[in-house]
Amino acid sequence: MNDHPDDQHDATPDDNRWREAGERIETLLEASSAGGTLARERAEQLVREVAELYGAGLARVLQLLDAAAIERLARDDLVASLLLVHGLHPHDLDTRVRTALDSVRPYLGSHGGDVSLVDIVDGVVRLELAGSCRSCPSSSVTLELAVEDAVRAAAPEIESIEVVAAQPESAGLISADSLFSRVHTEGHRSGSWIAVPELADLDAGEVGGFTVGGLAVLACRVGDNVFAYRDHCPACDNSLAGAALHRRVGHPVGDAVLRCPNCRAHFDVVHAGARVDGDGHLEPLPVLVRSGELSVAVPVGVHG
Repeated sequence: MNDHPDDQHDATPDDNRWREAGERIETLLEASSAGGTLARERAEQLVREVAELYGAGLARVLQLLDAAAIERLARDDLVASLLLVHGLHPHDLDTRVRTALDSVRPYLGSHGGDVSLVDIVDGVVRLELAGSCRSCPSSSVTLELAVEDAVRAAAPEIESIEVVAAQPESAGLISADSLFSRVHTEGHRSGSWIAVPELADLDAGEVGGFTVGGLAVLACRVGDNVFAYRDHCPACDNSLAGAALHRRVGHPVGDAVLRCPNCRAHFDVVHAGARVDGDGHLEPLPVLVRSGELSVAVPVGVHG
């Protein structure tokens, strides 16, 4: 969730278009099949020739750059994907997966949890979840929208992700499909990452309301981190509009409690929105820097 200006670039309106280029190419190849097998083969050969040409060009560009410049290129989502396609990415699979996990670790930390890489064997990435994250009400959504997304973006060539619990009594493997089926059962189907650049304008201690993908969202900045929650108080069933952050007496700097303006219930925004004066839990939404912009993951099941 930390905002790192050095890693950011100016997103262009064409970013989404290029991300969908693979699907468009496949659609055009399928359409060429209408002309018969020979037409399809020629179309595929054309794509290969063009890909090899641009791959050779990329390789030549990398030869002309220093290590620092190559590192900056690898941090750009679009360029990194092209480098991966042509086998030119400067980092191996293990390094890319570990870097992806580092990017979501602050969000998992807000749930009192952590994630680490166990191993990568035959395209299967095995992860270990530690701490209270596994038992958090939103841990399944966290894994699907944050960990899974980050790992697959950094390593699209992997086959699957498996999760192993840290505690011995529950050390059996849990397949990603099995874990995500619980998300679907609860109505939290895989969601959408939506860029909300306005989050970067929040000052320390400030709370702001936003509409993200049709969903009312409350976001706040605590130190360098931005936290986002669905704008809904579980204690009184009202909006949290007008809520303010407070630091509890005797607690260290960095403590941040959100007080509902209607029922005065208090929620710990740094630790997954747990209520500190009763039962209840705010609904957290993952916040990550994607393509240089702070973005919020909104599950389909809670849209609007």
